[in-house]
Amino acid sequence: MKKTISVLVENHFGVLTHVSGLFSARGFNIDSLTVGETEDPSISRMTIVVDGDEKTLEQVKKQLNRLIDTIKVIDLTEEDFIDRELVLVKVKMDSKNRSEILQIADTFQAKIDDARKDTAVIEVTGDENKIKSFIEMIRPFGIAEAVRTGRIAMGRK
Repeated sequence: MKKTISVLVENHFGVLTHVSGLFSARGFNIDSLTVGETEDPSISRMTIVVDGDEKTLEQVKKQLNRLIDTIKVIDLTEEDFIDRELVLVKVKMDSKNRSEILQIADTFQAKIDDARKDTAVIEVTGDENKIKSFIEMIRPFGIAEAVRTGRIAMGRK
C-alpha cells in the first residue's frame, strides 16, 4: 500500500540521513522524497512516498516520532490532501510536429520553458496521474531528456 507521509523536522545537518535510514533499515524503498524549508526557516518538511505493509509503516512512524529532530509526523494518506509533482521534458521538435506538441502542452496547461530549432523544454505541474498522462502523450515525439521532482503534499485541514 502506498503511503504519503509528511514529517516536520528541525532544519539541521544530518536529519535527512537519519530519516531515510529508518526506511532503509526496514527494507523499504522510498518511491519519492522531497525536502524543503517551511514558512519558518528553522523547520523543514519532508514528504515521503513509500510502499509497504501497514504494520511495518506504523513502526516506522513511531520511530520517526522518537527522533530528536522530529517535530511532527502526519500520515497524509489517512486524510484529505493536495499533492503535486513537477516534470521538465525535453522533447524533439521540428516544423512538422511543432503545432501538435504545442497543442498537447496547452491541453495539459504546460509551460514552454525553452524552444530551440530542434527541441523544446516543457514544464508540467500536477498530480501523479497528470504527469504520467503527459509523458505518455509526448513520448511518441521523442523524449530527449526528462527530470521529475518527487511529490509534495499538504493536508487540506
